[in-house]
Amino acid sequence: MADRTAAAKVRAGRQGPGRYVLRLVVTAYLFLLVAWPLYLVGRNAFEDGFTDLNAILDDPDVVHALKLTVGIAITAVVINTVFGVGISMLIVRYDFPGKRLLNALLDVPLSISPIVVGLSLVLVYGGRDGWFGPTLEAMGFQIIFAVPGMVMATVFVALPLVIREVVPVLEEIGDEQEQAARSLGANAFQTFRRITLPAIKWGVTYGVVLSLARSLGEFGAVKVVSGNVLGQTRTATLVVEEKYLNFDRGGAYATAFLLALVAVAAIIVVSVIRPKDNR
Repeated sequence: MADRTAAAKVRAGRQGPGRYVLRLVVTAYLFLLVAWPLYLVGRNAFEDGFTDLNAILDDPDVVHALKLTVGIAITAVVINTVFGVGISMLIVRYDFPGKRLLNALLDVPLSISPIVVGLSLVLVYGGRDGWFGPTLEAMGFQIIFAVPGMVMATVFVALPLVIREVVPVLEEIGDEQEQAARSLGANAFQTFRRITLPAIKWGVTYGVVLSLARSLGEFGAVKVVSGNVLGQTRTATLVVEEKYLNFDRGGAYATAFLLALVAVAAIIVVSVIRPKDNR
């Protein structure tokens, strides 16, 4: 009887005024931190109608930067998806020495500055003083101040996003169905394609969307390794900085709006099409 009374008091507390105050605080926090700044970017982008948007879309250098950004982001997402799912399977399904260390290292990209990431890549793959740079350039491969280095930097900063979405799903579904499939004669690829992948598809999808949004907006690491060469290695985020510093605020807001639009649209689409029973 006492347990029931205590449980009733807890439920009543959850349904009291404190719940509405908490909702109000969280809503205000998200509005001021996320929604309002995004709204201001959109409002300033269209302050003169479609003039600024048309101007950047008519600029071949900006169009090249947008295409380069999308190409790098898609490449990084594909790499992170393939290796992210593989690493997730390794962490959840297997025990091996150094597993906890590997799991901890996966969070490094989220904990260090992207500028440090870019500088580290320069020290390793730089053409003159890097560890591997001179050898690679002698073989005809330029990493730093070229697209490969920009892809590597983007892959690094977005590395944990697919993994951190897939690992909890794999832990939740367990491996009973996979063991049953193997006992019936299915090989590893068949088990993954028919059992594992359908079970983790929404975790992978969310990881892909987050990785795409992160890759499109990467600035610090890419700036260090790109060289910011107009028409060659300048990405959309670098265009935003360049236009803002040169007092072309309309162009900066318009470019930023396009980047934000793609990222937000991807998240909204996934949230809408995801089945309700998986929410």
